[in-house]
Amino acid sequence: MPKQTNTKQKIIEAAIDLIAKEGYRGASVRKIAAAVGIRESAIYNHFRNKEEILKEIIAQIFTTPFEADDPEEKAKKGKSFLHQFVVAYKLISFDKKKEKLFRVLMIELFQNGGLRESFLREFHQKDIQHLSKAFFTMMQEGMIRSGDPIFMAQEFLSPLFYIRLQVSLLKIDNKSTAPIATQFEKHVDFFWESIAL
Repeated sequence: MPKQTNTKQKIIEAAIDLIAKEGYRGASVRKIAAAVGIRESAIYNHFRNKEEILKEIIAQIFTTPFEADDPEEKAKKGKSFLHQFVVAYKLISFDKKKEKLFRVLMIELFQNGGLRESFLREFHQKDIQHLSKAFFTMMQEGMIRSGDPIFMAQEFLSPLFYIRLQVSLLKIDNKSTAPIATQFEKHVDFFWESIAL
């Protein structure tokens, strides 16, 4: 089983490299298999098709920083929880390989309905769910004002996505991202001040 898992991860890594270089259309299953050093048919032991590989990559790019953890327990740390979430999000945003894929993904989202559904499910809905649970816990603990935890989660997450988009736009034109590098942390401070009791 570990060998199978290792092969699956190698396929994902090869696909990431190829998609970042050649785009989604240019990264054929044949090229991915060649990069891994396996037969094309062996890929189908792990993935049904190329789109399924891309969906797995999306899940990794946009995974919530605390997906494996209990958000309710972590949320008891209040602002510290939000800061940890944002630091993890920032690290993903400045990762060169994932940043290239983010650009490709933005293009593909407008052309691929299945990919849009996967993106919304893997990124938006999971993060909103985890954050809303965290905000609900903070309300119960008397740390923040009462309100709609889902709306709070959306309000917290939306600027992070926008800052991430700015990072990509600046990098495309080889401009410095230094002016916005601290925006992630500043967002936490500003947001916390608006909801804290």
